[in-house]
Amino acid sequence: MNEASEPEPEQAQTPALLSFSDFLESHPPNQIASIASIKAWFPKTGGGSYEGLAIPEIRLHCPSEPCNGVRFFRCVSQPPQLSSTKFAYAYLTYRCWNCQKYEKVFSVAARTKDGEVNGEALKFGEVPAFGPPTSARLIKLIGPDRETFLKGRRCENQGLGIGAFIYYRRVVEHQKNRILSEIAKVAERVGASQDTLDILKRASDETQFSRALEIAKGAIPESLLINGHNPLGLLHGALSEGVHEMSDEECLEIAGSVRVVLGELAERLAQALKDEAELQQALSAMMRKRNAT
Repeated sequence: MNEASEPEPEQAQTPALLSFSDFLESHPPNQIASIASIKAWFPKTGGGSYEGLAIPEIRLHCPSEPCNGVRFFRCVSQPPQLSSTKFAYAYLTYRCWNCQKYEKVFSVAARTKDGEVNGEALKFGEVPAFGPPTSARLIKLIGPDRETFLKGRRCENQGLGIGAFIYYRRVVEHQKNRILSEIAKVAERVGASQDTLDILKRASDETQFSRALEIAKGAIPESLLINGHNPLGLLHGALSEGVHEMSDEECLEIAGSVRVVLGELAERLAQALKDEAELQQALSAMMRKRNAT
């Protein structure tokens, strides 16, 4: 009988190395990451050089009016000196190189490894907060509840599902009349029946949030449907869940879905109103041309 061979000891996996640009652009706060080529040499004022944090150019979304898209950002802060024995702490201010106005600030700690150009970094936080950008159209739709929504976004980014769910539900509850008003504008411009407009008005007058969404969900113009689904029906179904009946993970998943649906609704509302405005402008121009001949 052959003796069973002993299992080979598992080799410790080496953490994957990130570039410092990837770390700043897409790595969440409060997690130490292994960074490739973290140090560079910089000249000193009195001569010589020092080992400092290699600060790269990065690509971020710039929400300023002339940009409104992904642009190159460059650091305007002095690179901190690095050590292999302790972390160096720094605020790194990055400025959009297109508009030269919008800035993003990172709070980081970094250190090298003995005799290596690689090292480790930790991001304490960033302003504006970490996460995908929130569209200007969504911010405009929710209006006065912008800060409440951004609190929910920060909770979602940090994996705090219950907090994100509660903040997002509060935004939709508080701004239901604002949302219904925009839907009514689209319905009126696409020639919806008076019965449909009356339904939307009745929903706006309803003080109970869930009841208001239930009333309005059958009066949504086709152009606002999301893959054939009524966005108010989707929001009603998600937000009618009791937060105490779900785990934090379930709350996080639903909160993310609510944010996505609300953002898509904001985009479709803005597009529908823009298309109608362009159509009216085109018709007016054609009528003026015809009347002039």
